[in-house]
Amino acid sequence: MQIWKSSETCRSIGVLLFDDFSNHCLANAIEPFRAANTMARKQLYRWQFLSLDGTAVVSSSGLPVHPGAALARHPGGDYLFVMPSYGFQAHATPACARGLRAARRRFSTLVGMDTGSWLLADAGLLEGRRATIHWDELGNLAETYPGTRVTDDRMVDDGDILTCGGVTTTFDLALHLIEAHHGAMLRLEVASLFMHGEAAAPLPGPSRMPRNRKAEAAVALMRRNIETPLPIPDIARQIGLSAKSLSQICQQRHGLGAAQLYQAIRLREARRLIEQTGFGIEEIAGRCGYQNASAMTRAFHREFATTPRDLRRSGP
Repeated sequence: MQIWKSSETCRSIGVLLFDDFSNHCLANAIEPFRAANTMARKQLYRWQFLSLDGTAVVSSSGLPVHPGAALARHPGGDYLFVMPSYGFQAHATPACARGLRAARRRFSTLVGMDTGSWLLADAGLLEGRRATIHWDELGNLAETYPGTRVTDDRMVDDGDILTCGGVTTTFDLALHLIEAHHGAMLRLEVASLFMHGEAAAPLPGPSRMPRNRKAEAAVALMRRNIETPLPIPDIARQIGLSAKSLSQICQQRHGLGAAQLYQAIRLREARRLIEQTGFGIEEIAGRCGYQNASAMTRAFHREFATTPRDLRRSGP
């Protein structure tokens, strides 16, 4: 019952870096895809670092990156991530604009990250498009490029051009793409690895929490209560919902009812412990909220079409 979208497609990403790019932004752009590959046990994504001329670029904190190619020499692919970060206006040169316009014909989707929207707009690629940018530059982008419909959303998906507003929103955008390609459950697993969304768990005043945040808040509570699972009505009560309403919003957001989702989260923790620790199967069962190893093994086999012992024997 993995409920990932089945696909043999490996999507290709070009990451166009400029001097003074943000290390944090780069990590948030790539690490979710690396994690998705690891969890899927196959290459769902591959990427290559690029610069305009193929020479090394240095991040704002002094990290050098030696690109695999110049942008003009890259054959293209599914996505081009444009990531200038600091000093972005200095990179808005005629050569950069020409390079991005040419790349538009080779890459299916362009993605402006952090201040990357500025370079896309300067190349004329955001004319008549919705877009966002780092929030410090929203007004400046709107004034300088009035043909762009600038919004203060964290992320904008405008079909074949995507934009986001900064470091944390870059992570949101990566998760958005993973979900679009492979479903909500893989997105949830990747987010869980990085503890993304855990801030939703302390729930003062649940009646004031927007409904679209309550599914994430429920997931955070489930993650924090794996060894001793909470009854679904208790989780619902903590976020100001009925058990039925909780199941409905979990189904809408993650494709599973609340009880199924809770079990899926516990089983994925069991899989992690099987693969990454030396704990015995009986102990793992207890740590994941099962009364005994047999009960966990039955559920594990239904979920992953293998048993805990067979998975451990198969190795990494």
